[in-house]
Amino acid sequence: MITPVLQARGLTKRYGHVTALDGADFDLLPGEILAVIGDNGAGKSTLIKALSGALIPDEGEIHLDGKPVKFHGPSDARKQGIETVYQDLAVAPAMSIAENLFLGREIKKTGFLGSVFGLLDKKKMLNEAIAHMKDLQIGIRSMKQAVETLSGGQRQGVAVARSAAFARHVVIMDEPTAALGVKESNMVLDLIRRVRDKGLPVILISHNMPHVFEIADRIHVARLGKRACILNPKKISMSDTVAVMTGAKRPDEIPAEALA
Repeated sequence: MITPVLQARGLTKRYGHVTALDGADFDLLPGEILAVIGDNGAGKSTLIKALSGALIPDEGEIHLDGKPVKFHGPSDARKQGIETVYQDLAVAPAMSIAENLFLGREIKKTGFLGSVFGLLDKKKMLNEAIAHMKDLQIGIRSMKQAVETLSGGQRQGVAVARSAAFARHVVIMDEPTAALGVKESNMVLDLIRRVRDKGLPVILISHNMPHVFEIADRIHVARLGKRACILNPKKISMSDTVAVMTGAKRPDEIPAEALA
């Protein structure tokens, strides 16, 4: 039995009379890309927020490498090696690529200059940024150029590289190809594969079904605040997947070999 890298059982979150998560389960296996899909209001955003520490569930438990964990905020999740790339990217346009990569985790100079005056080791950050970008094969001419000079796909590349550089356990990607053209989307999908090939499992939240089917190893279907089922994209059609997601088909109507 493979121990999931990240696992949740019975996650519940209520907002007054609205139940956003209703005893949701979740399993992310080592070295996989797990797509999380669901209709609007299915609870997928709330689930991801709970897994990334952005909200605290009312009930349920989360396990990381088989050990129970409690996140009181996103920084707790980051300390455990869980990195999230959000839809709105959260990059600082006027700053350089290297500065963006180390935003909020700047490397200080050693000794007196760093500890007392807080001087940053810009050379070390630049060299590490070049290494990370090279590692993920993101072709950018200069690490010193401002992020606002980059295309949408390249900006997304910076956000992905930042998460992959600091993640030790899991990378969560929220709609990484939204608002990108075909060429740039393909570049980001390649990036996600390379993150997985580095040994980091990836959670991909996406509305784009062709992308999900192209890249995911398994598909987690969220419906009405629960996990409806987990599907194998190689054994099920896109239309059947959408039917389960929208409730037009029940999970028990899906052939057993299509369930992952």
